[in-house]
Amino acid sequence: MAVRALHKDLPEPPSGAVPVQLSLAVAPAGSPPPAGPPAAPGVQAGRDPALQELWLGVHLPQSDPALLRRLGVLAQRFTPRVSLEPPDGLVLEVLGSLALFGGVARLYRAFRAGCHAAGAAPVLALAPTPLAALVAGRSGVSFKVLEQQLLVSAVSPLPLTALRWPPQVLQRLSRLGVYRIGQALRLPRAGFARRFGQDCLRMLDQLVARDADLRPRFTVPERFRAKRQFVREREHHAEILQALQPLLRQLAEFLEARQCGITRITCRLRHRNAVHTDCVVRLAQPEAAAARFMEWFAERLGKTALPGPVRSLELRSGELLARAPVHESLWQPGEHGGGGESGLLPGALELIERLRMRLGARAVHGLACEDSHCPEGASRPVSPLAAEFQRGAGARHVTAQTARPLWLLAQPQLLPEREGWPQLAGPLRLRHGPERIESHWWQTQDIARDYYHATDGHGIAVWVFRERRPPHRWFLHGLAG
Repeated sequence: MAVRALHKDLPEPPSGAVPVQLSLAVAPAGSPPPAGPPAAPGVQAGRDPALQELWLGVHLPQSDPALLRRLGVLAQRFTPRVSLEPPDGLVLEVLGSLALFGGVARLYRAFRAGCHAAGAAPVLALAPTPLAALVAGRSGVSFKVLEQQLLVSAVSPLPLTALRWPPQVLQRLSRLGVYRIGQALRLPRAGFARRFGQDCLRMLDQLVARDADLRPRFTVPERFRAKRQFVREREHHAEILQALQPLLRQLAEFLEARQCGITRITCRLRHRNAVHTDCVVRLAQPEAAAARFMEWFAERLGKTALPGPVRSLELRSGELLARAPVHESLWQPGEHGGGGESGLLPGALELIERLRMRLGARAVHGLACEDSHCPEGASRPVSPLAAEFQRGAGARHVTAQTARPLWLLAQPQLLPEREGWPQLAGPLRLRHGPERIESHWWQTQDIARDYYHATDGHGIAVWVFRERRPPHRWFLHGLAG
């Protein structure tokens, strides 16, 4: 009766369905566990000495990727075996951590308190398998099973919908009168696999520990962080660079050990009265060489005005990125396809980095094409690190649409008119057109234009348009080069 009360909200089988009989034995309180499966969900049992794993399942009432990631970081304090189950769940293996926290009850309460401090109120469940802990959490029942032999009877009353099988599978099972996990476990294995697939059968085996359930581990992204305190304050850029050099060497060793690179480094310079200055270096490609870092920081610090002497500095890296090994090509540029796979000329990324360092990160960027017929939405700025820019995708797209100029003005420029004819260093000479462009009805900006390729009074090719609606003004929108 206790089991039925936990699942009173489940739908009753339809009258025409063929019921599947399920026998469930509930052990009386205080009695030793019998040979068969004797327990039900919510039964608090002692830890089984033969238990191989113990999983804590976490289910969020709502899908929140940011909150789920925060809980994954929180779970790292309890065990390194953490797996995210997007969009609303995670599991962590806690058997090896019970001695550190003083038993199951204390670990359970400590993790629940951490979840509440993070602003979450999840449903928690303990089970010998990760899938059983997840399914119990999704079902919203009080589920704490600490003995392997009680697992089958504990998961039997849970609804099949908690397994999140495809809707067509659940619909076909409902026609057979199968609504709960225990009913599915009692079906013939060969017929079940033939009708519903091997994946569903494998999930049932993983649920009750008949098959291994290997899940990818969640790891907190690594970042480098080092700090140096000065005995005396540093005032000159050369002194600051000299103090920064050992930290940059440590950063290079950190990246080399992980075969990674970074595209962003922040050096925080602290002054008196808790004032600080951030010197940020952004790179066009993942880098791991201390000499390159030193070169860019020398460039950046030379342009940074310090409000006072520096008392300490702190070096922080951005996200670690995969870095391809540096090697020389067998062929010279232009020979048999030599010149690199990125589509950029040799030394182009180094030039981009130097320009961005001197002009600013926003002053130098690439262009990627968008599927839009409106000129304003046909391209977007991207980082030179973007693969779509390095492969030259934009150039191939523009070659296919040579009718449009590459240089568009940020805002169309109104042209003067004389006797109704547009003027630009004299009267314009229209060469091709019109190309009629109109916006879609769901877009906020209403565009209705006729575009022409024209030549101004100096013979420069321009791209102009005339409004299709009154007052039919003329505008300059692009230049050919």
